[in-house]
Order: sequence, then structure tokens, then C-alpha cells
Amino acid sequence: MIKIMILTLLLFTLEAQAEMKCEAGKCSTGDESSKKVTPAKPDETKNTGGLTAKEHAIMLEEEAKEKEKAKNDPAKIQERKNKRVIEQLFNVRTIKVIAQKAAKEQINYGYIVAQESRKIDVVSWYSGFVERLYANTLYKKVEEGEALVKIYSAEVFKAKQDYLSSLKFNAKRLSSGMLRGARAKLRLLNVCDKEIEAIKTTRTVDEYTTIYAPISGWVFMKSINEGSSIKKQQKLFEIVNLDTVWLEAKLFQKELSSLANLKNFSVKVESSTKTFKAKKLQLYPMMNPKEATATLRFLVDNAEGILLPGMYAKIHSSMPSTTKLLIPRTAAMRKDGQWYAFLATEFKGEYEPVKIEIEPLDNQYYIVKNGLSEGEDVVDNALFMMDSDAQINSIY
Repeated sequence: MIKIMILTLLLFTLEAQAEMKCEAGKCSTGDESSKKVTPAKPDETKNTGGLTAKEHAIMLEEEAKEKEKAKNDPAKIQERKNKRVIEQLFNVRTIKVIAQKAAKEQINYGYIVAQESRKIDVVSWYSGFVERLYANTLYKKVEEGEALVKIYSAEVFKAKQDYLSSLKFNAKRLSSGMLRGARAKLRLLNVCDKEIEAIKTTRTVDEYTTIYAPISGWVFMKSINEGSSIKKQQKLFEIVNLDTVWLEAKLFQKELSSLANLKNFSVKVESSTKTFKAKKLQLYPMMNPKEATATLRFLVDNAEGILLPGMYAKIHSSMPSTTKLLIPRTAAMRKDGQWYAFLATEFKGEYEPVKIEIEPLDNQYYIVKNGLSEGEDVVDNALFMMDSDAQINSIY
């Protein structure tokens, strides 16, 4: 019984090995599908770059021999040793130094402030009492010509009566001088033309005088309440118009040299996705000694009222486009106060650290001022690994 089982197992093993050989194409059963397929020979009449496939293969073989010969040339070997290169055969990506038109951008920060010439103080030209306060809350939005406060003033009331008397007297006996004097007195008391014309038309006098908003804007300051007494020359309101605002940007001293070349300005704030155009106005003639910064004033259109005084803003300034050599920021490494790039040599897997002079273009590229040429290949990644090898080999 045991012998039969052993024979059966042996036969099963032999059959399995035969099947595996057939699947590998090594059996000789005559089945055409199990035969090893060999690639067809290239068509020697087919052109490859103007050459036949055979001529192309010969050319490639000669180039390979030339490269191998150059690699083993003692002069080349000595040159490679003098360069003190780094060898990396994996995980290295290179990129070419490119020349293209680009505009250097400068980014500064500052604050939105109200334009000085758009601030108006509303002052009392006479003493009196507040009968009705229309602009009764701080930061109320008012329109030009809107009533702010109604006041009783004995001085103004008397001047109105004098003007009415002059009108009546002039109707009986022509006295244009007296009429002009009475009207001028009301104007000098800052009585609006609308009230003066009402006296002339209705031949009546209103004991109260209304003060109107001289411009549209926001009430940034009020010093009275309903029922208050006021004095002559007292500041009642401050109205600020925000249709245009200033941006006061901070510039470091080294940035002042490029200020004359900056042409295009745009402002952004975190509270809005809109970009605002700005106009350069004035560089303040003083530095902040604590921050070592200068202040540059810009004029910004704010017709929609999005920008508010006190907002923190970022301003982008750009120069006219010129052709520059560019490399990605990932291709430069700073070490001991000096910038380096790893330049690909003519031998595969070997890279040479070179000193470069660069300056920022934007948040993606550096402008190459010295050390590299257009078309050269530099390492775009694995800079930490390159730097470690350079230190181990005492290259810098």
C-alpha cells in the first residue's frame, strides 16, 4: 500500500514538472504557441534621422567609444579631480538655467489711513443751544447736504430779523447797500444759502438754524449731545470721506535705491479678494529709528468702501520687464553667508558646487546675477544630500 502511494506521488511530481517546462516554452510538443518568440530584425531600409537603421547603430557605437575614451583620458581625469565634484547616481533632478523676460516684484506692508485732505471739521460760528441732534451716533454715515444739528442762537436769530427788515425796507425805498450788508452778516455766521433764500421767499424768520454736512462721509468725532450748549469756535463734528484713502507702506533702507524704478502698484487686504490699484505719492523725508524703516505714501481708490483706516495691507510693486537668468528657489542653497548651486558636469552623476550671486524675483524664482550661464543644468532637489556629501569630502 505504501509503495503504491509513493509511486502515485512520484508520477504526479513528474507531470507537474513537465507542465512547468511547457509553460516556460522549453517543451518540444510541436505546439507553435510554446515556441520562443524572437524579435524581428529592424528594417535596414527604414530611415532614422536621414540614416538607415544600420548606419544609425554604427554612429551610436562610435559615439559611445568616444565618450569612453574621453572618460579614460588622463587629462580629463585630472580635470575632474581638480573640480572636487560630488557623485550622486540616484534621486537627483536637474533643471536648466533659463533666460526670460520677467519683472522683479517687491512686496511691502503698511496700514490704511484716512486721507488728510478728506477730513472736515464742522465748527460752530456762534454760541447757542442744541435743539435737535440728527447725527446722534459716532461713525454715522452722512451725505453731503444732510442735516447734522438744529441750533437756537440769539445772535443768528437777530441777524435773520435784520435781514427781513432790510427786505421790507428795500421794498419801500431802494437801499441795496443795507440789504447786501444784512445778507453778508448771515453768511459770515455760516447760515446756509437755503435758509437765507427761505427768508426772502416766505418773508418769515425761523428761530432755529440748521447745520448741514459739508461733504459725504463718516462721523469720526462728535462733541455734543441733544440739549448741549455750544460755544463759538467749538468743534462739533469731524467728518471723514473714505472714497480715496492712503496706504502708508514701510520700506527698509536698502529698498530705497530701487524706488525710482518701481512703476506698477497693487494693494491687497486679507478681508477682500479684490486687488486695488495704487498711485505712488510721496516718500516721507524721515526714517523711523526704532524700526529702521521709511514710509512711502500711496493713494488708493476706495469707491466701494472696502478699505478702512487701520487695516493691515500688502502692496506689490513691480519694475518694467527685462530679460533675466532665472533658477527656482529650490535650486539654491545658502551656506556661511554665500549662495551655492550644484552644477551638473559632463559626466553622469557628478555635480560641482559653484558660488552664485542671486536676488529674489518672486516667491518661486531667483535672478542669477553671477556664477551661472543660460542652458547650464543645476540640481533642483536633494540639496541637503549634496551639502552633506560636500562637507564630508571637504569641498567647502
